[in-house]
Amino acid sequence: MLRWIASRGARGLGVGGGAHPAVGLCRPGRSSSSRSSDAPRNQPPSSEFVARTVGVCSMMRLPVQASPEGLDAAFVGVPLDIGTSNRPGARFGPRRIREESVMLRTVNPSTGALPFQSLMVADLGDVNVNLYNLQDSCRLIREAYQKIVTAGCIPLTLGGDHTITYPILQAMAKKHGPVGLLHVDAHMDTADTALGEKLYHGSPFRRCVDEGLLDCKRVVQIGIRGSAMTLDPFRYSRSQGFRVVPAEDCWMKSLVPLMGEVRQQMGGKPIYISFDIDSLDPAYAPGTGTPEIAGLTPSQALEIIRGCQGLNVVGCDLVEVSPPYDPFGNTALVAANLLFEMLCALPKVTVA
Repeated sequence: MLRWIASRGARGLGVGGGAHPAVGLCRPGRSSSSRSSDAPRNQPPSSEFVARTVGVCSMMRLPVQASPEGLDAAFVGVPLDIGTSNRPGARFGPRRIREESVMLRTVNPSTGALPFQSLMVADLGDVNVNLYNLQDSCRLIREAYQKIVTAGCIPLTLGGDHTITYPILQAMAKKHGPVGLLHVDAHMDTADTALGEKLYHGSPFRRCVDEGLLDCKRVVQIGIRGSAMTLDPFRYSRSQGFRVVPAEDCWMKSLVPLMGEVRQQMGGKPIYISFDIDSLDPAYAPGTGTPEIAGLTPSQALEIIRGCQGLNVVGCDLVEVSPPYDPFGNTALVAANLLFEMLCALPKVTVA
């Protein structure tokens, strides 16, 4: 029986190095030959045949691979939270998101997306970060993601605090050049320093601007809110050419019209999606490090992500889920669903 379950879960892994335990991205995997369009693809097992509590804890119970070779897209965990400024715990986010992802199924009836009929997808495990050195962790993340994007695989990241987006974008820009950015967050994350340090979860996009990683005319920040140290907290972002959409501009309305404007702004060039779970109101997502009241709703989050369908999305992340402040798993459940929606919005996903 166990052998039958394993064979169903690992179907399609012949193009890669085979199924592996959750070993992390620092372990080398065997290379694969080029992808074949008619090769069988990985599928999350159906609860009609396999109980949801059965199997290794992976995103959507997909097979776990050590190598990105042969994959079109992959879920990747980055369990880092030493860049946080308030409540810790985001290092446990990837594991908890995976646990809550067992409820997810293979198709998206709302959008017609068929991701697992279109793409070869797996879980690449976690990046082996250094919890005692933030700079070294960024190096490890950057190197891991350079291997992923070089292999032609689109990463969907389970965070981790927002510091991780900086080294990921370093890897993205190395392949694609400066990228557009859809940044959904309660905070700007463009601070320069804190306690004398230039690298923490409040500064990733300042560092990205410093290094020319962003196409600043194609950067949109949605959901920004909360108290600030100045009366013009948007000044830096707008001076760089970013479009800033405060949460107040989103209250009590659909964001479909906004995303129509964003789509025009982004065009067909590469775009990266960075989604901080604290963009949502803490009534929906209490398990995060720096919650702010009066945020977005989950339905607005879906409108934002679904509005990216058809764009040239080259990577995504979902960050700042802190399980110690998420006792019932609601925040991680929302996060898992949003990551599935990101998968459904990727290029080459067939829409029925």
